Amino acid sequence: MSDMLNIALPKGRLGEKVYAMFEKAGFECPSIRENNRKLIFENPEAGVRYFWVKPSDVAIYVERGAADIGVAGKDILLEYAPDVYELLDMQLGKCRMAVAAPVGFNDDDTRRRPLKVATKFENIARRYYASIGRDIDIIHLNGSIEIAPILGLSDVIVDIVETGTTLKENDLCVYEEILPISARLIANKANFKFKQQAIRKLTDSLQEQINTRTEVQA
Repeated sequence: MSDMLNIALPKGRLGEKVYAMFEKAGFECPSIRENNRKLIFENPEAGVRYFWVKPSDVAIYVERGAADIGVAGKDILLEYAPDVYELLDMQLGKCRMAVAAPVGFNDDDTRRRPLKVATKFENIARRYYASIGRDIDIIHLNGSIEIAPILGLSDVIVDIVETGTTLKENDLCVYEEILPISARLIANKANFKFKQQAIRKLTDSLQEQINTRTEVQA
């Protein structure tokens, strides 16, 4: 096993914010800031290798051991339940998993039949509705979920809500909040044992940064 710490970063603005924190923690890799299309970046002196992956794939790379650690949304961890360690709430990418419906929707009107729920988060939706004893009919969609209730495909949707702007523009509103979502630092269970010192050093520094940021915001 390589001594280098392999880190999976989610592509996009979240990944850039995460890398900035890792860099501040002493795990810098200058080449990652160069303007190119490379996906893998190494800094042997710092003992670190980064690679960009699709946000929903980070947990797979970590679970399978291609990455020692990575940053994935809590939504992904809850939906797919990868066998990884969850080390830290990064307090980034904050949003919420929610039930949204057309303005004026009343579930009492649909109680005689299963509620039609459009979502790509089937497991989260099933657990939520099971917890409140509501029968549902899941309709799995991968995109443009907001139009499902507008076209009568579903009664409600279960999806991630950040600002709520898209919902408002489609005459939808949050009907029920299920749980808060944020980015989490995760680790491969086997690799954590062998690289525990480096991972703990990084985690401790990240926690200090989060604490400082929280104090400033307060």
